[in-house]
Amino acid sequence: MSRIDAESAVFPVEDPGVASTPGERRWRTRLHGAWNIGDNANGGYALTPVLRAMAAAAGHADPVSVTAHFLRPGRGDTDGEVATRLLRPGRRISTVAGELHQQGSLRLAALAAFADLGAGSPPGPELTLDPPDLPPPERCRHRGGLEQGVTLPILDRLEVRIHPDRAEAGASDTAEISGWIRFADDTPPSTLTLPLFADAFPPAVYAWLGRVGWVPTVELTVHVRRRPVPGWVRARFVCDDLVDGRVIESGALWDAEGRLVARSRQLGLLLGPGA
Repeated sequence: MSRIDAESAVFPVEDPGVASTPGERRWRTRLHGAWNIGDNANGGYALTPVLRAMAAAAGHADPVSVTAHFLRPGRGDTDGEVATRLLRPGRRISTVAGELHQQGSLRLAALAAFADLGAGSPPGPELTLDPPDLPPPERCRHRGGLEQGVTLPILDRLEVRIHPDRAEAGASDTAEISGWIRFADDTPPSTLTLPLFADAFPPAVYAWLGRVGWVPTVELTVHVRRRPVPGWVRARFVCDDLVDGRVIESGALWDAEGRLVARSRQLGLLLGPGA
C-alpha cells in the first residue's frame, strides 16, 4: 500500500448503540504529521480521507466537483472521524456531503459530486487549456529550496518542482507559480488525489511578493475532468485578486500526456510579511 493510501485510509464505524439516519455514515481516520505545512495538516491532504469516505458513500469513484471549506486547521498525528451524508444518489452522478472532526472540533466541511470518469461517453465537442511550457523536472527548483518562511514536512511525501523563473522570492512582476508534482514514492496520481495536488504548491503570490509564510486556505473548489495517467503532473497557478489579505487563486493540472485533468479555484488568507 502506498503512503498516501495508508495515511488517508478510512474505516467504517459500526455502533449498534447509535441509530443512524438513512444516507448517513461515519468513518475512522488518522491524519499523519508527515503531510504538514508548518504545524498544521495541509488542507488538500486533510480533504483526502473525506473524499475516500464520500466516494464509498456515493458509489462512484471520481469526484468531478469538490468544494471544501476549511474551518479549523487539521492536526497531524491525530485521530479523526469523517461523517458523510448521501444527498442525492444517481446513476451517472451522486452528490455527497462530508465532514472531518478531530478532538471534538469540526475541521472541514465538503460537498462533492461523484461520477465514473472511466465509463466513457459519446464523443462530442471539447474545449480545453494547453499545458504551460516548462523545463523538465530535473531543471526545475525543488520546493524545499525556496525561501517560504514555513517548515514543510510534506516534502517528504510530495516532490514539487518549481519553474526556475518563479522560484526566486519576489522576482516576478506577476503572481504566478508553475511546475511539476508527483508522490515521492512514485504512487500514480488519481482523481481522489488531484485536489491534494491543487493545494500543494507555494502560493502564486510568492513569486510576486516574496516570502509569505503560511497562507491558509479558506475555501477550495476543484473540478476534475478526467483520470490522470501515471507520471509527473504539470501545474500552473495564478493569483488575479488580492485585497485586504484575501487571496483568490486559479489553477490547472495536466497529466503526463499533457491532458488537462483538473481546474481549481481557492480563497486563502495572506498572513505573512506581504499582508
